[in-house]
This record gives sequence, structure tokens and C-alpha cells, in this order.
Amino acid sequence: MIKNKMLLLVPVIALVVLFIFAITQIPSVKQSPKNLPIAIVNEDEGVKIPQKGTLNLGAKIEKNIKKSSSTNSNGDEPAIKWVTVSSFKEVKEGMNDQEYYGAIVIPKDFSAKQASLQTPKPVSPEIQLFVNQGMNAIASNTVSLMFNSIYDKLNENTSLELLKGYKKQGNMITTEQASFIASPIKKVVTNVNSSGTQGNAPVSLFQPLWMASIVAAVILWNATKKLQQHTRKKRLVIKLIQVLIAAICAILIGFTLTWIADVMLGFEIPKFMDTALFLSLTNFSFILMISAILSWLGFAGVPIFVLMLFFGAPLLAMAPEFMPSFYHDWIFPWLPMRFMVDGLRELFFFSKTLSWNQPTSVLCWIGLGSLLVFFMSIFKADIKKEKSTLEHSEN
Repeated sequence: MIKNKMLLLVPVIALVVLFIFAITQIPSVKQSPKNLPIAIVNEDEGVKIPQKGTLNLGAKIEKNIKKSSSTNSNGDEPAIKWVTVSSFKEVKEGMNDQEYYGAIVIPKDFSAKQASLQTPKPVSPEIQLFVNQGMNAIASNTVSLMFNSIYDKLNENTSLELLKGYKKQGNMITTEQASFIASPIKKVVTNVNSSGTQGNAPVSLFQPLWMASIVAAVILWNATKKLQQHTRKKRLVIKLIQVLIAAICAILIGFTLTWIADVMLGFEIPKFMDTALFLSLTNFSFILMISAILSWLGFAGVPIFVLMLFFGAPLLAMAPEFMPSFYHDWIFPWLPMRFMVDGLRELFFFSKTLSWNQPTSVLCWIGLGSLLVFFMSIFKADIKKEKSTLEHSEN
């Protein structure tokens, strides 16, 4: 007869661990974009055709582009959410504000140049494609592939129309005209807010900072839990010392990690001081959050943050529009580390400075909320004492 009941729980525990680590891998395996916001601008002024009026091919192309990508391959939500924008200036501002992953711009002379392809002196029309590379490495690669597919289809349709036009004219085409048949439209691709070769740099800095936060918080908790203080004032002093040491650790970790990334790992850190201060703020916020949980749950709270690491790591590398609905709606919004990655992207790729933006403000509120919960644990000893007294009196 088995006396140790834990042996019976081994299969159950193994299955639970298997389930947890399996579902953390699903987002990185199943990636399908949904409603990826991409801007489209039609600046085409059209061209006057005798007896036919003004022909605006840009409007026709815009309609065809939207129609061709209106549904996803699996019949679900569309992969692209097209946003019609009135000017390139507005598009540029939107990309700098991380509203669009890319943009298609049809120039004002598009119709005029395409009409010239039917003349002895053809001029190739062009379409401008902008990829907002700094928003997300995976998304920017996907947008580039989508743009290539759209461009190839546009070229194919234009080639067919050219051949039909030449056939109607009934004349021999010139050498210049023949050279445009295969690829009549020229594409100009521009990477906006370029990430270069370090598109995943913000994500790669998360894991060491998160682990350092857990270790610092656990050591602080373990070092002070043995200090049995019977008065609230003394317990408050201990808490204040913990916060002070946490702040010192956060500054050291933030600046050290920035130095390692810059000097040892070869990252291109555009603003060393801003990056170091932001990482210090992030680390301080994380240490306070973990310390707040440890102050109430003890070491039992550590697995929560280890699981957050395994759930968060694959999601942080993805754009929200690529996540399965469950992870997008129920997991991603609750991950505090996503604000760290967002803040680093702004510093690295969008020429931003350390300011009171959304990532910074959210991290500060997380720190303040954690600080409140942390200091509330001062009363935990009194609560336990009252509960013990009540139980003793009842007996």
C-alpha cells in the first residue's frame, strides 16, 4: 500500500505542467493577422481622356486593392483593415504615432503616367509602399509580403490591360513599349521608423530584467521576513528599508542592463540615459509588484511571476493583431511587461525621449498600486493575531 499520497498526484501534476507549457506555445505557432491597420492614400489627380472625361485610375486601384484583401484565407476576419487617409502628411503622423503598420500611396500623376504607356513615349507609373518597421518585426515582414503580393497582382492586371490596348490600336508596339509589358508599374518601398537589424531588441531585454526583478524581490522578502517586529511602526520601518533598497537595485540593474546591451551585445542605443532611466523605472515597478504579492502570499506567489514569464515571452514578440482571440482578449491586456516593450520601442525606433507617455505612466501606476498593497501588509500580523484570539476565545 502506498503511504505517500504525493506519488498518486505525480501524473496529475505532470499533466498540469504539460498543459500550461503547451498553451504558452500556441501564440507563437498559430500566427494569423486580423484587422491589421494599413493606410491607403489616393492622391491621383486623374487624366483627361478626349470624349471620355477625366479618368482616375488611382480610385479604381484603391477599390480593387481593398476588395482583393477584404476577407482572410480561412473566411474569418480580414487580414487587413484598410484606413483611407486624405494625405501623406496625415499618414506619416499616424505611422509615427503607431496607428498604421504600413501605407500605400498612389501619387498624383499615376493616371497620367499610366496613360502614357499607350503612347510611343511611355513613362512608368509608380506606387509608393511604406512599412512601419519599428512597430513590430513580425508584422513588418508580413506587411512587406502583403505589399509584394498586391504589387504583383496590380502589375499583372495592368499588363493585361496594356496588351488589350495595343491590340485595339492594331499598330506595332515600339521597343520602349515592349519593355514595360512585363512590369509596367514601378514600386518604391520605404521603411519608416527603421529598426535595422535589432527589431527584437526591446523584447530581448525583457527576460533578464524580469528575472532580476524576481530575484531582487525574493531576496528582499526572505531577508526581512525573519525580522519579527511586533509594532506597526517597526514593521513600517522595515518596509521603507525594503523600498529604498529596491530603488537602489532598480537603478543599478537599469543602468547595468543598458550598458551590457550597448557595449557587450552591440545594440544601437540611441539615447543611453533615457533608456537606462526607463529600465530603472520599469525594474523598480516590477520589484514593487512582486514584493507586494510576496508580502501577502509568501514564496507561494513566485510561480505566478514565473508563469507570467512563460506566457509573456511569446506574446511580446507578436503584434496584437496576430494573436489568437483568447490570448489577445484575456492574457495580453494583463501583462505588465508589455508596457516595458512599448516604451523601449518608442525610444529605439520612434525617436522619442523619456516622457510622461502611456508606457511610463502605466508603469508608474503599477508601481504606486503595488506600493499601496505592499504597505497594507503591515496590518497582516494584526489580522492574524485577531483571528487567533477569536479562535482561542471560541474554544
